[in-house]
Amino acid sequence: MGAIANRRSIMSLFSRPTCIHSHRTRLVLAEKSINIDIVTVEGDDLPEDLLDLNPYHTVPTLVDRDLVLYDSRVIIEYLDERFPHPPLMPVDPVTRAQFRLALFRIENDWYKLAEQIEDAAEKKANTRARKILKESVLASAEVFAAKEFFLGDEFSLVDASVAPLLWRLSSYNIDLGKGGAPIEAYMERMFARPSFRASLTELEQEMRL
Repeated sequence: MGAIANRRSIMSLFSRPTCIHSHRTRLVLAEKSINIDIVTVEGDDLPEDLLDLNPYHTVPTLVDRDLVLYDSRVIIEYLDERFPHPPLMPVDPVTRAQFRLALFRIENDWYKLAEQIEDAAEKKANTRARKILKESVLASAEVFAAKEFFLGDEFSLVDASVAPLLWRLSSYNIDLGKGGAPIEAYMERMFARPSFRASLTELEQEMRL
């Protein structure tokens, strides 16, 4: 494993071009202007390096010298600590715990529904997941309206996780309607950020054409 990692002069990220977990990782990299080699993984044929490095054969997978990380939340928190400027998590332990809980809920509630929508073979299951996701996002409208960013006054790992999900809503045929005005305003702010534009793959750009 070390020999493979040592061949890389800079960090490498194995990333799928439409994977929401890969997208949020790419967004954190762009926000911090981190120089990295992105290895695009498409289809079922995985690169040999990835098969050797990650026992789960999943993306995103980050390789930083001899360190190999393969959970997107572990990766983005590592990147925030490894490259502390700009900081993407609060310093205060209580607020930091609240942000971590928000990350857990985003993954457990919204990301799982997004994956169901993308994977659902049955139209009925797809329709139900879309309905639940729409209602769940709309239920957070007050949080989106309260501050410039989700939960805070600065861009954070929470925003880096929420924005890729919201970017995909139109491709899921989810229209938030009138109740979604604060969320739409938040989306405009996030999608206009240079880091967000830089994080998008060509296939992700096409999601909102």
